[in-house]
Amino acid sequence: MEPQKTTSAARSLSSPGFARPSRFRPDRAGFVPIALFVIFLLATTVALATQTTQPQIPYGTNDQAGHYVQTPDAKIYYERYGEGPPVVFLHGGVYGYIDEFSEVIRQVSKQRTVIAIATRGYGRSERGTRPLSHHQFAEDAALVIKAVFKPGQKVDVMGFSEGAITSYVLASTHPELVRRLVAIGGSLGAYGASVQDLENDEDLTPELMQQQVPDLVAKRKSQMTHPEQWEQLIRDLNAMYQKFVYVKQEEIRVIKAPTLIMAGDKDPTRKTHFVEIFNLLPDGQLAIIPGCGHVIFRCEPDLVIKIMSDFLQ
Repeated sequence: MEPQKTTSAARSLSSPGFARPSRFRPDRAGFVPIALFVIFLLATTVALATQTTQPQIPYGTNDQAGHYVQTPDAKIYYERYGEGPPVVFLHGGVYGYIDEFSEVIRQVSKQRTVIAIATRGYGRSERGTRPLSHHQFAEDAALVIKAVFKPGQKVDVMGFSEGAITSYVLASTHPELVRRLVAIGGSLGAYGASVQDLENDEDLTPELMQQQVPDLVAKRKSQMTHPEQWEQLIRDLNAMYQKFVYVKQEEIRVIKAPTLIMAGDKDPTRKTHFVEIFNLLPDGQLAIIPGCGHVIFRCEPDLVIKIMSDFLQ
């Protein structure tokens, strides 16, 4: 099956690839070595900080838009914006949170209802007592969707990075909930990484993050209902990341929802890995955005929103 061209600006690839698994670093599809990722992170954080939009909406801590859904062991926080056909946003891991979608939420909510979920342990969502896993994150998202919408109503889902991994599981295990899926920069496990990352065995620790990105750590703590739980959250995530496979190939093969895989051609995950995922999908499309790294909605926001919106139509 050949990748479908979604726009003239999206490039498609042809052959899948595979690399041996390795330990990996936080919040990225390709799990880039942490020193390189910090440079990338700071650049995108500065880009976000320099956006001048009126009025400024405190995405992720917006009392006017915020709500909770009680799961068996934790309250999961989400924010609701706009009116129209529903789309659920799942944010990236470790460094990520709802506010990374600020511009996307602002644009998409003009025509659609956006439900932006905070992953358990992040921001205003409680950590709970259950072990962290992408399958648990998917069950949390499913409970939010069921609580917010009428029985039998399907939603579109957009997941980024760790949220994209979660979205694969959600679409696989809850086909009754997902109409269409957009997965941005999400791999199936550490084996999707580049050789450079495969050779890096540095653990993710709160001490390392505090040393490398203290301002961002302070911001993320300030967004948490229980900031004292930050360090344990990072240690729990690091333990979760020791598992080399997060989503099995068979789980991808049974996804019924039409699915668009998106990534930048400079994403630290191997481009051939995204082709591999595309080839597993029964009904898939693939869009590679030229000149972009991991956070394509910061690199080419208008293009990415157009491709995503066209696909979800």
